[in-house]
Amino acid sequence: MEKFFKLKEHGTNVSTEIIAGITTFFAMAYIIFVNPQMLEQTGMPYGAVFLATILASVVGTLVMGLFANVPYAQAPGMGLNAFFTFTVCFGLGYTWQQALAMVFLCGVINIFITVTKIRKLIIKAIPLSLQNAIGGGIGVFIAYIGFLNVKLVNFDAGVPSLSYFNDPGVILAIIGIIITLVLLVLKVKGAIIIGIVATTIIGIPMNVTSLDFSATTGVGEAFKELGITFGAAFGQEGIVSLFSDVSKLPTVLMTIFAFSLSDTFDTIGTFIGTGRRTGIFDEADEKALEEGGGFKSKMDKALFADSIATSIGAIFGTSNTTTYVESAAGIGAGGRTGLTSVVTALLFILSIFLAPIVSIVPSQATAPALIAVGIMMLSSFKEIDWSDLDEAIPAFFAGIFMALSYSISYGIATGFIFYVIVKLCKRKANEINPVLWVATALFILNFIIMARL
Repeated sequence: MEKFFKLKEHGTNVSTEIIAGITTFFAMAYIIFVNPQMLEQTGMPYGAVFLATILASVVGTLVMGLFANVPYAQAPGMGLNAFFTFTVCFGLGYTWQQALAMVFLCGVINIFITVTKIRKLIIKAIPLSLQNAIGGGIGVFIAYIGFLNVKLVNFDAGVPSLSYFNDPGVILAIIGIIITLVLLVLKVKGAIIIGIVATTIIGIPMNVTSLDFSATTGVGEAFKELGITFGAAFGQEGIVSLFSDVSKLPTVLMTIFAFSLSDTFDTIGTFIGTGRRTGIFDEADEKALEEGGGFKSKMDKALFADSIATSIGAIFGTSNTTTYVESAAGIGAGGRTGLTSVVTALLFILSIFLAPIVSIVPSQATAPALIAVGIMMLSSFKEIDWSDLDEAIPAFFAGIFMALSYSISYGIATGFIFYVIVKLCKRKANEINPVLWVATALFILNFIIMARL
């Protein structure tokens, strides 16, 4: 295990990696239950999506851990599943089989742009100030997710406000935040996972942690239903019918483009934001970005692992599978190698049979982990010269807007757009990398397409 994952080289050990893997799993386990609830609205069987979610997560995360040796987990992405349901199926009127075909093709495109090094060229083109802004912005974003998950922040009548402290769930969340942050300040090993366990236990007498184990996922029935979604993307009702009407071809291509752009930049943002500060992607990866060609670094392999996960997920029967920003929770707990991912993947497998037990961990127990990790990631902001508006304006939009728009890719988009605007105003267009010009144009095109869809 030491030889395969190179634990000592990465300054970690087996116990730390196991704790990190457990932390990542519980930070993102909600997707096991939320994704089926979202996609079943399209007519997909709940049990089939439940299994497809887990299987796609397992395969994608194992490839990330065993092939790339990095501590990232993958699962069907929130936001992308909403786009699948409400825009593609409800808004545009496509069947879920056709939507799965689009997701599969999106995955194929992602594989192409990864193998041809387009993704790496994009990363190389992002200025250092924007990379630091993305890192700090993901910190803001992941902490914001934590606050929203436990309703510490509400939006009554569209106006943000602090919750009243008369709700047991809110009180438990505050207790969990205090416990987790105190343990971190005292440098207690395994502080984040201890905080999750302690908060879950405290929630029992408060009637927030539910001990109702009667709910079952109907594993046998779920496997039968999986036969309905598995491979449905390729059937007559899927990819065949998708391209049967030539008049709809422009809309189909625009929708696949929207899927792909969001998926690509969500992943790039996550890797830049979490990998640079922690050293997961080091100087060797920076050098590989310059050289190009082959799978010479962890970054190459991680991008490839992410690119194949979407198509695999579509085959099983779920929306885009992507690298989860919640992986930052495990990285914050010390995860540095693929062993973290392997542990997370094994827990996903167990969750097929232990879903009722997994489901007892309330969001009030996992939100403090996200908030704590968000705090730690804000250190990237100190590398930005905020007194220089040329640097500060793009950094602000890249760093803050991803939380306000609840999208990593939209945060990156606004950062790119304002970077180009600033350079044009300063008559320094020659300093804009050609790849950045193309990426910015694609983002603007995407916004136009989304407005028309």
